Amino acid sequence: MPSQVTDVIGPKRHRQERQSRIPLALKLIWTVLVLVWVPVYWRQYGPQNFLFFCDIGNLLITVGLWLESRFILSWQAVGLLVFQTLYDIDLLVALVSGHHATGGTEYMFDPHISLLVRALGLYHFVVPVLLLWAMYRLGYDSRGWKWQILLMAVLVPITFFWHPEDNINFARGIGHEQHLIPGWLYLVAYLIVVPLVVYWPTHRMLRHWSQPKSEIAASPSA
Repeated sequence: MPSQVTDVIGPKRHRQERQSRIPLALKLIWTVLVLVWVPVYWRQYGPQNFLFFCDIGNLLITVGLWLESRFILSWQAVGLLVFQTLYDIDLLVALVSGHHATGGTEYMFDPHISLLVRALGLYHFVVPVLLLWAMYRLGYDSRGWKWQILLMAVLVPITFFWHPEDNINFARGIGHEQHLIPGWLYLVAYLIVVPLVVYWPTHRMLRHWSQPKSEIAASPSA
């Protein structure tokens, strides 16, 4: 009888441990932030703003945290880590030097935009750390980079043609609309270069990051 009780309690306890890999407090804090952020940004920028990868990411990260979905969080890590880090670098460089390295954070210095809107924009500093922690905690799902490429292939052409003046997702140029090459050629280059230069290396890095050290040592491709 004791062994039967142990057999029942043991798996149940194991499942509970697996289900609590992300603290409830973190889920609640992030959810409250998103619930404040969505209506504020909707009012300030309109619905087209939620076509940014980072804005879609905030919503998917919320779902991923509550479901503790390795797939969703891996998907967002591939898509957001590099670009969010570039955003952070641009903002820090602008704070120190007064000049923007890549562009995209000019609104953070616009006095006509409310302090609340600009303060909420600081989530860009939280997301990379959160996603790396989630990869360490949950592991990396290799399907993530493929789904990010699919999302990019659908979303970037839409943002290229819809509200081109907003240059959503750099669909018209890095930081600002570019005029060095025809727009269609830039779009094609974007769809080819970003997966090769951004998503694939990020995929490789995350796979290495979340892989146990014993497996890394044994793997010749690590």
